[in-house]
This record gives sequence, structure tokens and C-alpha cells, in this order.
Amino acid sequence: MSSQAVGSSSGGSGDGDAPRRNSRKPKYSKFTQQELPACKPILTPKWVISVFLLVGIIFVPIGLVSLMASRKVVEVVDRYDDACVPDNMTDKLAYIQNSTIPKTCTRTLKVPKDMNSPIFVYYQLDNFYQNHRRYVKSRSDTQLRDANKANDTSTCDPEGMINGTAIVPCGLIAWSIFNDTYAFVHNSKTLTVNKSDISWKSDREHKFGSNVFPKNFQKGALIGGKALDPNLPLSKQEDLIVWMRTAALPTFRKLYGRILVDLKQNDTITVTLENNYNTYSFGGKKKLVLSTSTWLGGKNDFLGLAYLTVGALCFFLAFTFTLLYLIKPRKLGDSNYLSWNRSPAGR
Repeated sequence: MSSQAVGSSSGGSGDGDAPRRNSRKPKYSKFTQQELPACKPILTPKWVISVFLLVGIIFVPIGLVSLMASRKVVEVVDRYDDACVPDNMTDKLAYIQNSTIPKTCTRTLKVPKDMNSPIFVYYQLDNFYQNHRRYVKSRSDTQLRDANKANDTSTCDPEGMINGTAIVPCGLIAWSIFNDTYAFVHNSKTLTVNKSDISWKSDREHKFGSNVFPKNFQKGALIGGKALDPNLPLSKQEDLIVWMRTAALPTFRKLYGRILVDLKQNDTITVTLENNYNTYSFGGKKKLVLSTSTWLGGKNDFLGLAYLTVGALCFFLAFTFTLLYLIKPRKLGDSNYLSWNRSPAGR
């Protein structure tokens, strides 16, 4: 009885001819047995040197072309946060927090080279950590999409409710929206800034509802940034949409608009701006940027330099391995003796 019990508990039946139950052995296939055809190259010196040379030949021209495209971008960058503080104001924080002091400032920009339209207008912030965990989480995506979810503010603290009523849009990201404004004059004519389609189409159509309107926004004791038009749905307020796509790095640019007029070298542009945004409390910087673009986008030397660096490194390694191969060659073994390269009969 005891031997039968042991046999039954182990999954067998005591009968040697009966099939074993509960077997975990997979059904045979070339996939499960790892017998599928595969490329198993032998890295001989000639192959390694050839690959490094090929990568270098491909990467160096790409790097040069990318760098040339980036250098063709014309930029005008003007830092104005310090320059727009009145000379008699030693306390910058007191200046920006005092609503009775006018914040209008006039700047003059000179175009270094011809700038063909469209000319992109950006604002740049330095030392602003939009990637901070608490800041990034302080928003309600369901509220932004659906008017029926206006009271879904559980993730928006401390800007979720005011006097028991929900804030739309809620959260620190929306509350801190950039609120400086720019007006441009060129040759005594006002340059119109086109602010349409400055945000991602996918954001306008899927993340911000066309039936969601601002409510109780910037009504608290402490004002964070720009006020929103309560009669305009969030899907139409593109400054907000651009701002709420948070940046990954503490120095970032966000698109303000486009100027659809060509500018010539040495042209002078007068900028009348409202210096409203408080960067003085955290040691930040504000810059106005006018930039053209190429097929590669805006000015960015990193991509070209990265390709050039990798290409040059490959050329160096190819040259080094070639010298080693010529000065101190090593005889290669017979690849037929490799286990995966031998026929079953030879095992």
C-alpha cells in the first residue's frame, strides 16, 4: 500500500507502460530547442577593421552635414530679466511682486544675418525644474479632457480647490504658466506674431477638451502666472498647451509664436515686453529668442558633434587594430572545430 501511495503521489501510476502525467517537457520544435538558423560571424581582424572603417565612412559625412545645417540657423538671443529691472530697484523680488510698478520694458535687437520666414519666437527659462516629481504630478489629465470631470482634483494639490470649488485647469503646472508678452516693431511697422499651431496637434485633439473652459483660475491669494480666457476652451488656448508639455531639463525653450516676415542683416527690431514672470525668487533667467530653422530643425550642434566623435573613434580603432595586425599578427585557429560549426557525425 505504501509503495502504491508513493507512486501515485509522484504523478506515476505504478505501471511502467503508462504515460507519465503532468510532464513539463515542451513539444519538440526548432524554436524551443534553439535550432533555428542563425548568423554566427567569426570576428577576424579583417572583419573588425572593415566594420570600423565602414562606420567611420558613414558617420563622419553625416556629422559634417548635420553640423553645417545647424550652423546655418540664425539666432538672436536676448536676456532681459536683469536689464528690465529699474536702476533704482535693488531688491528684484520686491520689484516683481509689487503690482503697482510698471513692468513694461523696451529692448532693441539687431539681426546678425538674413533671417528667412518663418522666424520662430521662443522664450527660454534657465534654472526652472519642470521635471520635479511633485510639480509634474500636480495636474489632472481627466479634468483637462472631460468637462464632467471638473471636480477630479485629487492630484492637483495645492492648486486643486478654492473656497470649496474646483479650479480648472488645476495643479501647479497650469498655475505657473508663463505670462511675459512680446510686441515687435520693425521699420516703424508692427510685426504680427502668429500664435496658431504652436502646440502639438495630438495634444489639442486628445489631451485638452473642446468643451472644457477655465474656471476659478488664478483667483487665489497668490497669482502664479498668466490668466486664461474663461470663454475659450482649453483646446484653443495653445500657450497653456505648450506650457503643460513639461521640459526634461532645467534650461528649456518653449514656442511663443512665429513671425512670417523676412528680416535682413543689420535690421533693428524694437521689442516692447511685459516683464511679469517671477524668476527672481529661484535665481532663474529669462531670454527672448528669435530663430530660423533648417531641415534638421533649430540650432543644435550636439547631433553633428556626436556623429563626428563616433566616426573619428571608429577610424582611430581601425587604424590601431591595423597596426597591431601588421606588427604582431596572430594565427587564427580552424573555425571548423567550433562546436556549432561541426556536423552531427563528427561529434
